[in-house]
Amino acid sequence: VILLCFRKYLLMALTSCLFWNTIGLSAAMDSKPNILLFLADDLGIGDVGCYGNNTIRTPNIDRLAREGVKLTQHIATAPLCTPSRAAFLTGRYPIRSGMASSNRYRALQWNAGSGGLPANETTFARLLQQQGYTTGLIGKWHQGVNCDSFNDHCHHPLNHGFDYFYGMPFTLLNNCQENKPPELDVALQAKLWLYSQIISLAVFTLTAGKLTGLISICWKIIACFTLVGGLFFISWYSSYGFVQYWNCILMRNHDVAEQPMRLERTASLMLKEAVSFIKRNRHGPFLLFVSFLHVHTPLFTTAKFIGKSHHGLYGDNVEEMDWMVGKILDSLDKEGLKNHTFTYFASDHGGHLEAQDGSAQLGGWNGIYKGGKGMGGWEGGIRVPGVFRWPGVLPAGTVIDEPTSLMDIYPTVVHLAGGILPQDRVIDGRNLLPLLQGRAQKSEHEFLFHYCGSYLHAVRWHQKDSGAIWKAHYVTPVFHPPGAGACYGKGICPCFGEGVTHHDPPLLFDLSRDPSEAKPLSADTEPLFDTIIKQVGRAVEEHHRTLTPVPEQLSLYNIIWKPWLQPCCGTFPFCWCDKEGDSTQSL
Repeated sequence: VILLCFRKYLLMALTSCLFWNTIGLSAAMDSKPNILLFLADDLGIGDVGCYGNNTIRTPNIDRLAREGVKLTQHIATAPLCTPSRAAFLTGRYPIRSGMASSNRYRALQWNAGSGGLPANETTFARLLQQQGYTTGLIGKWHQGVNCDSFNDHCHHPLNHGFDYFYGMPFTLLNNCQENKPPELDVALQAKLWLYSQIISLAVFTLTAGKLTGLISICWKIIACFTLVGGLFFISWYSSYGFVQYWNCILMRNHDVAEQPMRLERTASLMLKEAVSFIKRNRHGPFLLFVSFLHVHTPLFTTAKFIGKSHHGLYGDNVEEMDWMVGKILDSLDKEGLKNHTFTYFASDHGGHLEAQDGSAQLGGWNGIYKGGKGMGGWEGGIRVPGVFRWPGVLPAGTVIDEPTSLMDIYPTVVHLAGGILPQDRVIDGRNLLPLLQGRAQKSEHEFLFHYCGSYLHAVRWHQKDSGAIWKAHYVTPVFHPPGAGACYGKGICPCFGEGVTHHDPPLLFDLSRDPSEAKPLSADTEPLFDTIIKQVGRAVEEHHRTLTPVPEQLSLYNIIWKPWLQPCCGTFPFCWCDKEGDSTQSL
């Protein structure tokens, strides 16, 4: 009798626990969670502890993985900042929005360019805003600012669904730090300097010849040469000579707050703003997109992290970013929001292999994967960390090997907010929630298309019935020096021209057996070779039929510096301000 009573009460207790857990899960799912998105800049998948790095310390990112879900095949839609982030924000391949380039400039070059994320693109911030979310962006934007005048802000975050913006409208560059070699258009600048010197030498020679009587020429011609040379020099030096003032600025909403920015306090300002946003909006729901300036060159790192890692300045910068992640997560805990916040961490693309200073490596490590930043096909350029946490809703300690995309964040967060996806356009992302919760075992993606600029370099086929993941490369970059695994002589690998190799038939790999893409298959080694190539080819044709022509936002005209579009906190060209003062406090 005692045993029967015990079993009865045990059954009642278990039923009660199951009931209340179900009620709790249902409540969490029915209410709108806060959404916190972390996106690193240029971070390699091999730089994070939970992805196998045992020398760079990333305890806070690792904690997210332990308490949530880790994706091992999370794919960026482009291997460079501007197009990858455009796809992340819109859930669409960048070629659909005009954010894919057909020239060698694959990312925005200036705050004063006229290209950027078109106003008719609908970001997830816009859709969440419509669902009652307070939306904020802290950090890097790199999606353009103006179209026709210095303050129309047609591409600005506040015109794309964000209620609050604090950060860089552009991206960090070596040019933002004193005593660093210039990074923006170095080869072109060298040519312009050479042409200017040739013109100066010609003017000097003509003047000397005229004065000594060796050359019979009138002074008007010499004056014309001098005027043309002067105008030529001013025309290019007025932009490239002042990159720090034109590009390295901080904005708060529509106002320039620092011009140029003071890097020694930027990390503290970003952290302060993120924590403050969470505190202000603790009653929610809110969307906070923390778009780190880390770990892009020049890798400016505050003194307390210098020399702390085993990987030089790059490792120091990664560890500082991880510390910032921890501080922001601590603020969630402090406000009691941890269990009611959907948190995500990723990188916009792979690590920059060619970023070096002598023998010092200034770019990331992409683990076992070939290639890096700028390479549209090779895994190292596009496979990135992807970590999710939502306590009580997502199972802790879960690892998912299915193919997923940064574009998937768009439909996922829109679903969580109770919104509806736009019906007037193709959305390439897929809702990840069923996969993350374990309600689905397979990714919804059958094919993923890997672009380098506007050029299709590779295609991934997730053959769900067999579990194989085929990858066909139509175009690959020519490494320099041969076999080096990167384009060290060029700074970044090109997408077209003499710097690439076209493959017919395509190079084929089975990523499920060869994730390093070390052993290309052939008709002799893979019986299904011809069938796979044909199937992928049909998918490419179908994909191309879904594309419609749109204005190219990264055309040469759109990316050049236009002084009338320059954000300026003074009277142009006297642009200088420091509205932040010493307001930062240690956090």
